[in-house]
Amino acid sequence: MANTLINRIGLSTGGGDAPGLNAVIRAATLAALNRGWQVVGIRDGFNGLLLPDDYPDNGLMKLSRRTVRGITHLGGTILGTTNRGNPCKYPISQPDGTVIEVDRTGELVELFRQAQIDALITIGGDGSMAIAKALWEKGLNVVGVPKTIDNDLDSTEATFGFDTAVAFATECLDRLHTTAASHNRVIVVEVMGRYAGWIALHAGIAGSADAILIPEIPYDLDRVAQKINEREGSGRKFSLVVAAEGAKPLHGEVSVIGKEVGRAERLGGIGDKIAEELQPMTGKETRVVVLGHLLRGGTPTAQDRLLGLRFGAAAVRALAEGQNGVMVALDPPSVNYVPLERATRRMKTVPLDSDTLQTGRDLGICFGD
Repeated sequence: MANTLINRIGLSTGGGDAPGLNAVIRAATLAALNRGWQVVGIRDGFNGLLLPDDYPDNGLMKLSRRTVRGITHLGGTILGTTNRGNPCKYPISQPDGTVIEVDRTGELVELFRQAQIDALITIGGDGSMAIAKALWEKGLNVVGVPKTIDNDLDSTEATFGFDTAVAFATECLDRLHTTAASHNRVIVVEVMGRYAGWIALHAGIAGSADAILIPEIPYDLDRVAQKINEREGSGRKFSLVVAAEGAKPLHGEVSVIGKEVGRAERLGGIGDKIAEELQPMTGKETRVVVLGHLLRGGTPTAQDRLLGLRFGAAAVRALAEGQNGVMVALDPPSVNYVPLERATRRMKTVPLDSDTLQTGRDLGICFGD
Protein backbone atom coordinates (compact mmCIF):
# COMPACT_ATOMS: atom_id res chain seq x y z
CA MET A 1 0.00 0.00 0.00
CA ALA A 2 1.31 3.45 -0.87
CA ASN A 3 2.55 5.77 1.85
CA THR A 4 -0.42 8.12 2.39
CA LEU A 5 1.96 10.93 3.38
CA ILE A 6 3.41 11.03 -0.12
CA ASN A 7 1.61 12.59 -3.05
CA ARG A 8 4.49 13.99 -5.12
CA ILE A 9 8.12 12.95 -5.34
CA GLY A 10 11.14 14.54 -7.00
CA LEU A 11 14.01 12.87 -8.84
CA SER A 12 17.47 14.39 -9.24
CA THR A 13 20.69 13.23 -10.88
CA GLY A 14 23.95 14.75 -9.68
CA GLY A 15 27.69 14.49 -10.30
CA GLY A 16 29.15 12.93 -13.42
CA ASP A 17 26.84 11.14 -15.81
CA ALA A 18 26.87 7.35 -15.96
CA PRO A 19 25.28 4.72 -18.21
CA GLY A 20 22.09 3.53 -16.51
CA LEU A 21 20.82 6.84 -15.13
CA ASN A 22 17.84 6.89 -17.46
CA ALA A 23 16.97 3.31 -16.46
CA VAL A 24 16.72 4.46 -12.82
CA ILE A 25 14.57 7.45 -13.83
CA ARG A 26 12.21 5.24 -15.84
CA ALA A 27 11.84 2.59 -13.12
CA ALA A 28 11.31 5.12 -10.32
CA THR A 29 8.80 7.08 -12.39
CA LEU A 30 6.72 4.05 -13.35
CA ALA A 31 6.85 2.55 -9.85
CA ALA A 32 5.69 5.86 -8.36
CA LEU A 33 2.93 6.43 -10.94
CA ASN A 34 1.67 2.90 -10.28
CA ARG A 35 1.24 3.94 -6.64
CA GLY A 36 -0.76 7.02 -7.61
CA TRP A 37 2.06 9.48 -6.92
CA GLN A 38 3.04 12.43 -9.09
CA VAL A 39 6.67 12.61 -10.23
CA VAL A 40 8.80 15.60 -11.18
CA GLY A 41 12.42 15.68 -12.25
CA ILE A 42 14.73 18.43 -10.99
CA ARG A 43 16.93 19.89 -13.71
CA ASP A 44 20.73 19.67 -13.46
CA GLY A 45 21.14 18.32 -9.96
CA PHE A 46 19.46 20.82 -7.66
CA ASN A 47 19.88 23.81 -9.96
CA GLY A 48 16.29 23.46 -11.11
CA LEU A 49 15.15 24.49 -7.61
CA LEU A 50 18.00 26.84 -6.73
CA LEU A 51 18.05 28.64 -10.12
CA PRO A 52 14.51 28.20 -11.56
CA ASP A 53 14.69 31.34 -13.71
CA ASP A 54 17.41 29.71 -15.81
CA TYR A 55 14.91 27.15 -17.17
CA PRO A 56 11.81 27.52 -19.38
CA ASP A 57 9.91 25.04 -17.19
CA ASN A 58 11.05 26.70 -13.94
CA GLY A 59 13.52 23.92 -13.36
CA LEU A 60 11.03 21.08 -12.89
CA MET A 61 10.15 18.46 -15.51
CA LYS A 62 6.87 16.61 -15.10
CA LEU A 63 7.62 12.91 -15.53
CA SER A 64 4.92 10.78 -17.10
CA ARG A 65 4.77 7.39 -18.79
CA ARG A 66 5.27 9.14 -22.11
CA THR A 67 8.27 11.11 -20.81
CA VAL A 68 10.19 7.99 -19.77
CA ARG A 69 9.15 5.79 -22.68
CA GLY A 70 12.10 4.28 -24.54
CA ILE A 71 14.89 5.75 -22.40
CA THR A 72 16.25 2.62 -20.66
CA HIS A 73 18.94 2.04 -23.30
CA LEU A 74 20.02 5.68 -23.54
CA GLY A 75 23.21 6.98 -21.93
CA GLY A 76 23.30 10.23 -20.01
CA THR A 77 20.27 11.60 -18.14
CA ILE A 78 17.15 13.29 -19.47
CA LEU A 79 17.18 15.51 -16.37
CA GLY A 80 20.69 16.83 -16.88
CA THR A 81 23.37 16.75 -14.20
CA THR A 82 26.14 18.87 -12.75
CA ASN A 83 29.12 18.58 -10.45
CA ARG A 84 28.95 22.28 -9.59
CA GLY A 85 26.76 24.08 -7.09
CA ASN A 86 26.97 21.74 -4.11
CA PRO A 87 24.23 23.16 -1.81
CA CYS A 88 26.34 22.24 1.24
CA LYS A 89 29.18 24.42 -0.07
CA TYR A 90 27.51 26.69 -2.59
CA PRO A 91 29.91 29.14 -4.28
CA ILE A 92 28.88 32.80 -3.97
CA SER A 93 30.81 35.57 -5.73
CA GLN A 94 31.67 38.59 -3.59
CA PRO A 95 31.87 42.24 -4.76
CA ASP A 96 35.66 42.14 -4.45
CA GLY A 97 35.87 39.19 -6.87
CA THR A 98 36.49 36.54 -4.24
CA VAL A 99 34.30 33.46 -3.92
CA ILE A 100 33.00 32.06 -0.65
CA GLU A 101 31.12 28.82 0.07
CA VAL A 102 27.82 28.91 1.96
CA ASP A 103 25.42 26.23 3.18
CA ARG A 104 22.12 26.46 1.27
CA THR A 105 20.64 23.11 2.36
CA GLY A 106 18.09 24.73 4.68
CA GLU A 107 16.93 26.99 1.85
CA LEU A 108 16.78 24.00 -0.51
CA VAL A 109 14.56 22.01 1.88
CA GLU A 110 12.18 24.98 2.00
CA LEU A 111 12.15 25.11 -1.83
CA PHE A 112 11.11 21.44 -1.87
CA ARG A 113 8.21 22.28 0.45
CA GLN A 114 7.17 25.23 -1.70
CA ALA A 115 7.17 22.95 -4.76
CA GLN A 116 4.98 20.49 -2.80
CA ILE A 117 7.56 17.73 -3.22
CA ASP A 118 7.06 15.31 -0.34
CA ALA A 119 10.15 13.16 -0.88
CA LEU A 120 13.32 13.07 -2.94
CA ILE A 121 15.03 10.22 -4.76
CA THR A 122 18.52 11.45 -5.52
CA ILE A 123 20.79 9.50 -7.84
CA GLY A 124 24.50 10.09 -7.56
CA GLY A 125 27.91 9.21 -6.18
CA ASP A 126 29.60 9.89 -2.86
CA GLY A 127 29.17 13.66 -3.15
CA SER A 128 25.46 13.34 -3.94
CA MET A 129 24.93 10.91 -1.06
CA ALA A 130 26.63 13.36 1.32
CA ILE A 131 24.25 16.08 0.10
CA ALA A 132 21.32 13.67 0.54
CA LYS A 133 22.38 13.03 4.13
CA ALA A 134 22.54 16.79 4.81
CA LEU A 135 19.05 17.35 3.34
CA TRP A 136 17.65 14.45 5.36
CA GLU A 137 19.14 15.93 8.53
CA LYS A 138 17.28 19.18 7.69
CA GLY A 139 13.97 17.30 7.55
CA LEU A 140 13.53 16.21 3.93
CA ASN A 141 12.37 12.68 3.14
CA VAL A 142 15.26 11.26 1.10
CA VAL A 143 16.25 7.97 -0.50
CA GLY A 144 19.59 7.74 -2.31
CA VAL A 145 20.48 5.65 -5.34
CA PRO A 146 24.21 4.88 -5.75
CA LYS A 147 25.65 5.88 -9.12
CA THR A 148 29.26 6.03 -10.19
CA ILE A 149 31.37 4.42 -12.87
CA ASP A 150 34.17 4.41 -10.28
CA ASN A 151 32.44 1.74 -8.11
CA ASP A 152 33.82 3.50 -5.02
CA LEU A 153 30.64 3.78 -2.92
CA ASP A 154 30.75 1.74 0.23
CA SER A 155 27.86 -0.45 1.43
CA THR A 156 26.83 -1.62 -2.05
CA GLU A 157 28.32 -4.55 -3.92
CA ALA A 158 28.23 -2.58 -7.18
CA THR A 159 27.10 0.72 -8.68
CA PHE A 160 25.49 0.98 -12.09
CA GLY A 161 27.73 2.48 -14.76
CA PHE A 162 30.78 0.52 -13.63
CA ASP A 163 30.13 -2.52 -15.81
CA THR A 164 29.66 -0.39 -18.93
CA ALA A 165 32.84 1.59 -18.22
CA VAL A 166 34.88 -1.59 -17.74
CA ALA A 167 33.42 -3.18 -20.88
CA PHE A 168 34.32 -0.15 -23.00
CA ALA A 169 37.80 0.19 -21.50
CA THR A 170 38.41 -3.50 -22.19
CA GLU A 171 37.33 -3.09 -25.80
CA CYS A 172 39.74 -0.17 -26.14
CA LEU A 173 42.59 -2.27 -24.75
CA ASP A 174 41.76 -5.02 -27.26
CA ARG A 175 42.08 -2.49 -30.08
CA LEU A 176 45.26 -0.97 -28.69
CA HIS A 177 46.91 -4.37 -28.46
CA THR A 178 46.93 -4.69 -32.24
CA THR A 179 48.32 -1.22 -32.91
CA ALA A 180 50.94 -1.53 -30.16
CA ALA A 181 52.06 -4.89 -31.56
CA SER A 182 52.13 -3.57 -35.12
CA HIS A 183 54.45 -0.67 -34.20
CA ASN A 184 56.41 -2.31 -31.34
CA ARG A 185 55.33 0.46 -29.01
CA VAL A 186 54.49 0.95 -25.37
CA ILE A 187 51.01 2.43 -24.94
CA VAL A 188 49.92 3.97 -21.66
CA VAL A 189 46.14 4.00 -21.22
CA GLU A 190 44.76 6.41 -18.61
CA VAL A 191 41.31 5.61 -17.24
CA MET A 192 38.94 7.32 -14.80
CA GLY A 193 38.35 6.16 -11.25
CA ARG A 194 39.59 9.05 -9.10
CA TYR A 195 41.01 7.59 -5.88
CA ALA A 196 39.84 4.01 -6.46
CA GLY A 197 41.37 1.60 -8.95
CA TRP A 198 38.39 -0.58 -9.79
CA ILE A 199 38.10 0.38 -13.48
CA ALA A 200 41.85 0.11 -14.10
CA LEU A 201 42.08 -3.23 -12.29
CA HIS A 202 39.11 -4.94 -13.90
CA ALA A 203 39.65 -3.61 -17.42
CA GLY A 204 43.40 -4.11 -17.21
CA ILE A 205 43.10 -7.77 -16.28
CA ALA A 206 40.27 -8.45 -18.74
CA GLY A 207 42.19 -6.61 -21.48
CA SER A 208 45.49 -8.42 -20.82
CA ALA A 209 47.48 -5.36 -19.78
CA ASP A 210 51.12 -5.91 -18.85
CA ALA A 211 51.15 -3.34 -16.04
CA ILE A 212 48.31 -1.83 -14.02
CA LEU A 213 48.84 1.19 -11.78
CA ILE A 214 46.13 1.94 -9.23
CA PRO A 215 45.82 4.50 -6.40
CA GLU A 216 45.90 1.79 -3.75
CA ILE A 217 49.46 0.75 -4.67
CA PRO A 218 51.98 3.62 -5.04
CA TYR A 219 54.16 2.63 -7.97
CA ASP A 220 57.88 2.45 -8.59
CA LEU A 221 58.35 3.13 -12.30
CA ASP A 222 61.59 1.15 -12.28
CA ARG A 223 59.45 -1.95 -11.73
CA VAL A 224 57.28 -1.12 -14.72
CA ALA A 225 60.33 -0.46 -16.92
CA GLN A 226 61.80 -3.76 -15.77
CA LYS A 227 58.62 -5.57 -16.83
CA ILE A 228 58.70 -3.90 -20.27
CA ASN A 229 62.40 -4.70 -20.73
CA GLU A 230 61.82 -8.33 -19.75
CA ARG A 231 59.10 -8.58 -22.39
CA GLU A 232 61.46 -7.02 -24.94
CA GLY A 233 64.12 -9.59 -24.07
CA SER A 234 61.68 -12.45 -24.56
CA GLY A 235 60.64 -11.22 -28.00
CA ARG A 236 57.51 -9.35 -26.93
CA LYS A 237 58.23 -5.99 -28.50
CA PHE A 238 55.20 -4.11 -27.18
CA SER A 239 53.49 -3.49 -23.85
CA LEU A 240 50.26 -2.00 -22.52
CA VAL A 241 50.23 -0.04 -19.27
CA VAL A 242 46.88 0.88 -17.68
CA ALA A 243 46.98 3.78 -15.23
CA ALA A 244 44.10 4.97 -13.06
CA GLU A 245 43.89 8.77 -13.02
CA GLY A 246 44.52 8.70 -9.27
CA ALA A 247 47.63 6.52 -9.45
CA LYS A 248 50.64 8.08 -7.76
CA PRO A 249 54.36 7.31 -7.64
CA LEU A 250 56.03 6.00 -4.52
CA HIS A 251 56.61 9.00 -2.21
CA GLY A 252 54.75 11.20 -4.73
CA GLU A 253 51.34 12.78 -5.13
CA VAL A 254 48.37 12.36 -7.46
CA SER A 255 48.35 14.41 -10.65
CA VAL A 256 45.90 17.33 -10.33
CA ILE A 257 45.01 19.51 -13.31
CA GLY A 258 42.56 21.88 -11.67
CA LYS A 259 40.65 22.93 -8.56
CA GLU A 260 37.64 25.23 -8.44
CA VAL A 261 35.58 26.49 -5.53
CA GLY A 262 32.57 24.25 -5.01
CA ARG A 263 34.07 21.34 -6.95
CA ALA A 264 36.34 18.42 -6.16
CA GLU A 265 39.86 18.63 -7.53
CA ARG A 266 40.24 17.46 -11.13
CA LEU A 267 42.64 14.59 -11.59
CA GLY A 268 44.46 13.91 -14.85
CA GLY A 269 47.77 13.94 -16.62
CA ILE A 270 49.25 10.88 -14.96
CA GLY A 271 49.34 9.00 -18.29
CA ASP A 272 51.54 11.69 -19.88
CA LYS A 273 53.89 11.74 -16.90
CA ILE A 274 54.31 7.96 -16.94
CA ALA A 275 54.89 7.85 -20.70
CA GLU A 276 57.42 10.70 -20.56
CA GLU A 277 59.44 8.88 -17.91
CA LEU A 278 59.10 5.39 -19.36
CA GLN A 279 60.39 6.19 -22.85
CA PRO A 280 64.01 6.92 -21.85
CA MET A 281 63.94 4.09 -19.29
CA THR A 282 62.97 1.49 -21.90
CA GLY A 283 64.16 2.98 -25.18
CA LYS A 284 60.71 2.23 -26.55
CA GLU A 285 58.49 4.68 -28.40
CA THR A 286 55.70 5.39 -25.94
CA ARG A 287 52.26 6.80 -26.65
CA VAL A 288 49.38 7.84 -24.40
CA VAL A 289 45.65 7.26 -24.78
CA VAL A 290 43.32 8.99 -22.31
CA LEU A 291 39.89 7.36 -22.32
CA GLY A 292 38.45 10.03 -20.03
CA HIS A 293 34.79 10.84 -20.55
CA LEU A 294 34.39 8.14 -23.19
CA LEU A 295 33.94 5.82 -20.21
CA ARG A 296 30.89 7.78 -19.04
CA GLY A 297 28.90 7.83 -22.25
CA GLY A 298 27.13 5.41 -24.52
CA THR A 299 24.60 2.63 -24.19
CA PRO A 300 24.59 0.86 -20.82
CA THR A 301 25.25 -2.87 -20.73
CA ALA A 302 22.40 -5.21 -19.89
CA GLN A 303 23.83 -5.57 -16.38
CA ASP A 304 23.82 -1.82 -15.78
CA ARG A 305 20.32 -1.43 -17.24
CA LEU A 306 18.97 -4.14 -14.96
CA LEU A 307 20.76 -2.76 -11.91
CA GLY A 308 19.47 0.74 -12.66
CA LEU A 309 15.91 -0.54 -13.02
CA ARG A 310 16.19 -2.53 -9.79
CA PHE A 311 17.57 0.46 -7.90
CA GLY A 312 14.89 2.84 -9.21
CA ALA A 313 12.05 0.51 -8.27
CA ALA A 314 13.62 -0.26 -4.88
CA ALA A 315 13.92 3.46 -4.08
CA VAL A 316 10.18 3.91 -4.57
CA ARG A 317 9.45 0.80 -2.51
CA ALA A 318 11.59 2.26 0.26
CA LEU A 319 9.49 5.43 0.34
CA ALA A 320 6.28 3.42 0.22
CA GLU A 321 7.47 1.41 3.21
CA GLY A 322 8.23 4.56 5.17
CA GLN A 323 12.01 4.32 4.84
CA ASN A 324 13.88 7.62 5.04
CA GLY A 325 17.50 8.71 5.14
CA VAL A 326 18.62 5.52 3.42
CA MET A 327 20.40 4.46 0.25
CA VAL A 328 19.38 1.44 -1.80
CA ALA A 329 22.27 -1.00 -2.07
CA LEU A 330 23.03 -4.21 -3.91
CA ASP A 331 23.51 -7.08 -1.46
CA PRO A 332 23.33 -10.09 -3.80
CA PRO A 333 20.90 -11.49 -4.53
CA SER A 334 18.79 -8.68 -3.08
CA VAL A 335 18.60 -4.90 -3.07
CA ASN A 336 18.50 -3.67 0.52
CA TYR A 337 18.51 -0.32 2.31
CA VAL A 338 21.44 1.11 4.28
CA PRO A 339 21.52 4.35 6.31
CA LEU A 340 23.00 7.30 4.40
CA GLU A 341 25.37 7.83 7.31
CA ARG A 342 26.85 4.38 6.74
CA ALA A 343 26.88 4.78 2.96
CA THR A 344 28.94 8.00 3.15
CA ARG A 345 31.30 6.92 5.91
CA ARG A 346 34.20 5.90 3.70
CA MET A 347 35.29 5.34 0.12
CA LYS A 348 35.36 1.78 -1.22
CA THR A 349 38.85 1.15 -2.55
CA VAL A 350 40.44 -2.00 -3.95
CA PRO A 351 41.44 -4.32 -1.06
CA LEU A 352 45.09 -5.31 -1.34
CA ASP A 353 44.16 -8.91 -0.56
CA SER A 354 41.34 -9.08 -3.11
CA ASP A 355 41.03 -12.14 -5.31
CA THR A 356 40.98 -9.99 -8.45
CA LEU A 357 44.26 -8.29 -7.55
CA GLN A 358 45.81 -11.65 -6.71
CA THR A 359 44.62 -13.00 -10.06
CA GLY A 360 46.53 -10.21 -11.78
CA ARG A 361 49.68 -11.07 -9.87
CA ASP A 362 49.29 -14.77 -10.70
CA LEU A 363 49.05 -13.80 -14.37
CA GLY A 364 52.35 -11.94 -14.12
CA ILE A 365 50.90 -8.43 -14.35
CA CYS A 366 53.10 -5.71 -12.85
CA PHE A 367 51.48 -3.41 -10.30
CA GLY A 368 54.50 -1.22 -9.86
CA ASP A 369 55.45 -2.62 -6.45
